[in-house]
Amino acid sequence: MLSLRQAARRTILMAGMLLAAAPSYAADVTFEKAQLTIATTDGKTHAFTVELALDSNQRAQGLMFRRDMPADHGMFFDFGQTRQVMMWMKNTFLPLDMLFVSKDGKVETIHENAVPHSESIIDSRVPVAYVVELNAGVAKTLSITPGAHVALPSQLPAAKPD
Repeated sequence: MLSLRQAARRTILMAGMLLAAAPSYAADVTFEKAQLTIATTDGKTHAFTVELALDSNQRAQGLMFRRDMPADHGMFFDFGQTRQVMMWMKNTFLPLDMLFVSKDGKVETIHENAVPHSESIIDSRVPVAYVVELNAGVAKTLSITPGAHVALPSQLPAAKPD
């Protein structure tokens, strides 16, 4: 049987190991960057630098654990096929706008101001191929609405048939 002091040391050691492991998980996933342009329905264009989430590990990581992101940056998720997409904000500190984008680059639906740390499901409501995450408020500020067009990054893998 462990003494109280030994149990306390073991608890502190375990807590330290867990805390050390959490940030390393976030650091294990790397993202290539790309330029992305969004043309609004009123003809204005806006440029962003996005990180590409192309594989399952990158998509699972997304923007989790990030504490800040420059105003003209975001993340681009490629799901490899057209389907209804469900996202959440678990372990995400930044409030986000999510643009749900079709295979041809058309913004189909938008979820504005996703709540940090929420485990509520954010549903694309229609089949899409991509999601663009931007800082919360950017869609409204730049008049990005359904019907806007996203110029897809050139680094995307070759299109797969749906």
